Amino acid sequence: GLNAFLVSMALVPYDENLVPGLSKLHTSSAEFEFADHRLRLAQDWSGLGVAGVIWDAAVVLCMYLELSPVNLKGRTAIELGAGTGLVGIVATLLGGNVTITDRKPALELLRDNVKENIPSDLQGAVQVSELTWGEGLEHYPSGGYDLILGADIIYLEETFPALLRTLEHLSSMESELLLSCRIRYERDKRFLRLLESLFSVQEVHYNEQRDIHIYRAVRLKGKTEL
Repeated sequence: GLNAFLVSMALVPYDENLVPGLSKLHTSSAEFEFADHRLRLAQDWSGLGVAGVIWDAAVVLCMYLELSPVNLKGRTAIELGAGTGLVGIVATLLGGNVTITDRKPALELLRDNVKENIPSDLQGAVQVSELTWGEGLEHYPSGGYDLILGADIIYLEETFPALLRTLEHLSSMESELLLSCRIRYERDKRFLRLLESLFSVQEVHYNEQRDIHIYRAVRLKGKTEL
């Protein structure tokens, strides 16, 4: 099935001459093939740290978007904590109308990657926008997105309440939330429990090779207030 195919897909995102492990994060760019496009994304570990490199959760989420029944054509999507923008770029190439967001320091790298990897005829379908969770949410339409995407965004416990508020603001009862993450710590599970106060959450994919889970969440009926 899909899972076996995802595991066996021969992705070569990193220069294989490098020592495996963290060194892959220090390369200045990473290459991928998604949605019939060859992508080359700039990374900036020294300048941006975790926001400036591509994590496995993003790669697995892109594989999932490409191969699963998730339909992006003509749908509005927003990516939170986008970092290099890989997920948002792939979502755009798959036909979505996508807003790619992160905090201010990451935006320059994000914009460059979008410009380099999105063909000119699709540039109108994507925008890069500043979003710090829980702040300035009025700049984003309430319940305005069909699909909300996040790869490896649940790692700082102090951001959880603001992240949950943000997810609540962006989603309508019809929205679909896809979160891709490695469950590293007890706090990751705590966030999922927090999410379950507002959303019905189910695991839809697990990539064993990379130890990445993808959760799909939809708003619980009748829960409108935190």
